[in-house]
Amino acid sequence: MSPASITPATANARHSPLQNHLLAALPTEDFERLAPHLEGVPMQLGESLYEPGTQLRHAYFPTTAIVSLHYVTDSGASAETAGVGNEGMVGVSLFMGGETTSSSAVVQTAGWGYRLDRHLLKTEFDRAGALQRLLLRYTQALMTQMAQTAVCNRHHSLEQQLCRWLLLTLDRLPDQELTMTQELVAGMLGVRREGVTEAAGNLQRAGLISYRRGHISVLNRKGLEAHTCECYGVVKKEMDRLLSDVGQR
Repeated sequence: MSPASITPATANARHSPLQNHLLAALPTEDFERLAPHLEGVPMQLGESLYEPGTQLRHAYFPTTAIVSLHYVTDSGASAETAGVGNEGMVGVSLFMGGETTSSSAVVQTAGWGYRLDRHLLKTEFDRAGALQRLLLRYTQALMTQMAQTAVCNRHHSLEQQLCRWLLLTLDRLPDQELTMTQELVAGMLGVRREGVTEAAGNLQRAGLISYRRGHISVLNRKGLEAHTCECYGVVKKEMDRLLSDVGQR
């Protein structure tokens, strides 16, 4: 789909920018101003949207893909600080005063998204209208997610961390199944693969998930919610509070 073909009339198409909750919350006039410039892009598993220190050229609005924001140390170790799906956008530094970022953005779940040229984003943001208000509130929610992730990684068990991560990921997907290897999960959580194997095995024996050949299926979501720490609820509650009027038209 070319950028020029994206209009409100395509909202019911298989891929639509209105599948992103921030774009869907814009008033019609604001959305129509952006729509011709939104470029639909497939996002492949493991694809890097930007690296530390490089200049950001686009903002990304995921629809069916999920992007992991993470830091990589000099030794090559990494850990996720936040995930971004159809509730948000990738590239907040573009309107927060920076052209670069110290983190990486890598696609953790393949899917679809829309990108917008950085100049167009900043022009629209500087109008001080609906997009600015939405992006600032989303940024606050993202900061909450990052802070809670740091607390969770320091004070809670790996099993609880895995539950939190699974639940937040599922909230951005249409079904209860993830395509994700234990190596990738370990990289997201910043732990050894053996630790993820043990934690996933415990959850599987408890009847909460099923794991086979890179596929994780959630069998008992309520049980998973009861098994996790308070961090999942804190992040979800803050996101819902700040973006309470963000939804499909």
